Amino acid sequence: MEARAIARHIRMSPRKVRLVVDQIRGRSVNEAISVLTFSKKAAAVPVSKTLLSAIANAQDLADRDGDSVDVDELVVSRAFVDEGPTLKRWRARAMGRASPRRRRTSHITVEVTAKEN
Repeated sequence: MEARAIARHIRMSPRKVRLVVDQIRGRSVNEAISVLTFSKKAAAVPVSKTLLSAIANAQDLADRDGDSVDVDELVVSRAFVDEGPTLKRWRARAMGRASPRRRRTSHITVEVTAKEN
């Protein structure tokens, strides 16, 4: 059984979010939640929300199929970050000039699967 959650248009650069996502890939769900809880990175908040959503989606998928899923048996099988649309803004500079500011966004995808015994 595989469940997925996607968080789109997160106002954080993909490079910063990938640092956090790389820490949870391949870990059990409980271990990943504890890593994200005690992380000092700001990107840990949207990543943990996406992970909790994937867990809820797994439980919902199992209920729909008439099965039961043990949260302790779930593993983060895939987790990746894609680049979202870039907001282009301008900042005033000296002598009436302007310099561009690129406000990057991210799409976070987390997939969980049940451990195979």
